[in-house]
Amino acid sequence: MEFAEDVDVLVVGAGPAGSSAAEHAALGGASVLVIEKRSVIGVPVRCGEFMPQEDEIRRIFPQAELGTIFDVPSRLRSVETEAIRIYSPKFRSFDVGFHGYTTFRDQFDQFLAEKAAKAGARIRTGVSCSSIGQGVARTSIGDVRAKVIVGADGPLSVVAKSLGLERSWDLCPAASTYAKGDFEPVPEMYFGSVAPGGYAWVIPKKEGANVGLGYSKRYARGDLDFYWREFLKHRPLEAGKLNGKPVPMSGPIPSTVKGNALVVGDAAGQVMAVNGGGIPIAMICGRIAGEVASAHVHGGADLMEYERRWRHQVGGPLKTALGTKHLAMMMFGSNWRLEQAMRFLGPKGMGKAIRCQSVLL
Repeated sequence: MEFAEDVDVLVVGAGPAGSSAAEHAALGGASVLVIEKRSVIGVPVRCGEFMPQEDEIRRIFPQAELGTIFDVPSRLRSVETEAIRIYSPKFRSFDVGFHGYTTFRDQFDQFLAEKAAKAGARIRTGVSCSSIGQGVARTSIGDVRAKVIVGADGPLSVVAKSLGLERSWDLCPAASTYAKGDFEPVPEMYFGSVAPGGYAWVIPKKEGANVGLGYSKRYARGDLDFYWREFLKHRPLEAGKLNGKPVPMSGPIPSTVKGNALVVGDAAGQVMAVNGGGIPIAMICGRIAGEVASAHVHGGADLMEYERRWRHQVGGPLKTALGTKHLAMMMFGSNWRLEQAMRFLGPKGMGKAIRCQSVLL
């Protein structure tokens, strides 16, 4: 049988998880092909574009081996922040100290893809994958054979579906856009009926802000447009059209490896359930995926080493975050209960929640 491509490692998806996996697989000496269904990597932006500083990432994931993966050039840092402002259902605000920065997600993703390319990976855009099986991916350019297939294709992962891996059951609708104006350099998070089971955000940038919201279908009485209109009544903004995607909020899936394939990032549910943040985890787990994939190709390493390593490095905080989310879900059905809980926790407790730490200790 003739194949359109025959490589050591095929990576499906060129987001932070996929590009990080591709870079480190290539650095390990593997021949790597990345396919990305979008014609331009990172476009359109479907993200709040907020990143923790490296010191915060170390606090959140103390077991993670970061190396230099978070060395981000200054051109990709829009606004440096020192706190997050959290609003209760009654719009009472709490300032929580947190070191972060806003980025340009399209340029950020392209930067990571460029790093992968410099390491030796080949990247092809405008190429979709319809299924995988027995080491072969069916794509829009023909069948691609690979010794390892990495699924970094988001929360509706074709790779995970083809493998029969359980996918996130709690996919929360979320969308963002840009707002014009001058904004204080403090990200804002709004909880309560404006975004039931989730939150709305205003994240400042050099020119304007990234704004949006995500909510849980469990508590919804309307769609995204409905909640967006409700939010704008409380926080008037000169905003554009929303771009959305579902965010996996039920924690990591039970298994992320099957046969000669593995999944990473949103496809694996590797997202902080308390706030939907996934970029740092995607980059940490992407590097592990790439290193293990290249070790498998060249030395026969067991791909289950990927599962063991990522769960050791980030699994504990993600489990704690999921527990905090389950606790919060008991409050989300009532603005009054949520208001009281936030008053009880105060800035210190909410800071723990944001950092995936137990709020009960």
